[in-house]
Amino acid sequence: MRLALVADLHGNLPALEAADRQLRALSPDEIWFLGDAVGKGPGNAAACDWVRENCARAVGGNWDYGIGRKQFSADGYFWNQLGPERMAYLAQLPPETEAWISGVHFRFFHGRPVSPLLLAQTPKEEIIPFFRAGGEVYGGLCFADSHRPFFRTLDVGYYMNTGSVGNSMGVPRAHFLLLEGEMDSREPAPLLATVVTVPYDNQAAAQLAREDPNLPHREAYITEVLTGVYSR
Repeated sequence: MRLALVADLHGNLPALEAADRQLRALSPDEIWFLGDAVGKGPGNAAACDWVRENCARAVGGNWDYGIGRKQFSADGYFWNQLGPERMAYLAQLPPETEAWISGVHFRFFHGRPVSPLLLAQTPKEEIIPFFRAGGEVYGGLCFADSHRPFFRTLDVGYYMNTGSVGNSMGVPRAHFLLLEGEMDSREPAPLLATVVTVPYDNQAAAQLAREDPNLPHREAYITEVLTGVYSR
């Protein structure tokens, strides 16, 4: 099975459209969403709808819950874009999911609020507790949230990040992860993990933001999509 894992769309439609074209070319068996469809950029309703239309599984991220559950009064711009029905969808997304792939028991989640922000360089002793949850022992963690794709091996298992479609830090391209292996199998088998990196029209994304004077933290978002440098 070929499984695409996408996350951190953040309302960036030019990036999402480029990723969608690449996904169609790759033709995975399923697409799973690992959180943060919304927030930051101006295309939130369309990003939320894309998740609902294309993803066989979806988990919530900190922005999905924060906006969907009206946790922060400053997010009124996003509430107005999404409307109550989409916000209810975001608010009820599960925090995580799991699967056995090629003999590896994977735990899939966004990051926050299930965990603190996990980075490639996070010390091993801070990572290991997340390989155990709810009485289960996992051999792989797959998550998002840091907006940087990475793959790391530990003596307890695999530790990998999808990167971000719409708000990548470092290299400002759309990123997602492709896993290929034997789904629902506890028997050891080959497993391929590929970071897919897709160029998109960053200037178009910035221009959409410039045209919306009500976008919160607009200049910071523009800097991020153009440079990949965190700016808030």
